[in-house]
Amino acid sequence: MKSFWFLLLFFIAGLQTRAQNQASKPPAAKVYHPEANAKQELDQAKKKAAKEKKHIIVFIGGNWCPWCMRLDRFMKENDSLHTLLEEYEVVHINYSKENKNEAVLNALQRPQRFGFPVIVILNQKGQQIMTQNTSFLEEGKGYNTEKVAAFLKSWTYNIINK
Repeated sequence: MKSFWFLLLFFIAGLQTRAQNQASKPPAAKVYHPEANAKQELDQAKKKAAKEKKHIIVFIGGNWCPWCMRLDRFMKENDSLHTLLEEYEVVHINYSKENKNEAVLNALQRPQRFGFPVIVILNQKGQQIMTQNTSFLEEGKGYNTEKVAAFLKSWTYNIINK
């Protein structure tokens, strides 16, 4: 019976330590915002893209999606990809149980049918020119730098409007 109480006490202490460790970790940065107005963000991106002669790259996914978060981290941590992203106006559109952004995604020809994350390229007028199923950019448990770079280079304003 003593061993039972010892194990129970050990188990409770372990749970308490785990809870304290989790509480001390900084919260993960939100990439997708369910409360955001996706239509308004796209309208602002169109204005800025037209002024700066850029295309718009739209990442669609959610904070619940490990591959969405992995792609965002991959783009931010890779200097060459981060530089290529500067050729675009970047918008993140949330898809989650809190906000599926159905009206906006319907206007973008329902890109969620490809799974998440999915990327949509719009020209500076907001016209859709490409939808990319990101599974073709994957490699192992991550993304392939050369494939992602080739994709980003292929759809810039300067390449399309030469």
